Amino acid sequence: MKKARKILFTALSSMFLFGGFMLWFGLNGYAYIDPSVITYLIQILSGIVISMGAIVGVYGRRIKKILAKKLGLSENSKKETESDDIRIW
Repeated sequence: MKKARKILFTALSSMFLFGGFMLWFGLNGYAYIDPSVITYLIQILSGIVISMGAIVGVYGRRIKKILAKKLGLSENSKKETESDDIRIW
């Protein structure tokens, strides 16, 4: 586990360092940005946001369920229930 974490940290830090150098020492580029490129970027960003929301929702529910089980809390403890009695006047 520690080895995988170290490899991931090394990869992310080198990508960050490389990206920083590209931004810091990069030359100015004068180019036309096609509108289709912007729509692709919007689709990519919205896909990332939606997938991160789904991941947080799934794992948040799992963590909530695990914590409720460990702490002895019940989901139905605060719910009001009605009786099934039928009254005919």
